Amino acid sequence: MNIARSFQSWRRYRETVGELNRLTQRELADLGMSRADIPAIARRAAR
Repeated sequence: MNIARSFQSWRRYRETVGELNRLTQRELADLGMSRADIPAIARRAAR
């Protein structure tokens, strides 16, 4: 993987984590996830 692609993946990961962390517990539950799920979801989104 080249540097630009690595940086884009990292940025996408950080953006996804940030967006999901802004949701309330209730909103996360409505989506069927918990705060503990956020890193794994963000990793999948960054691919």
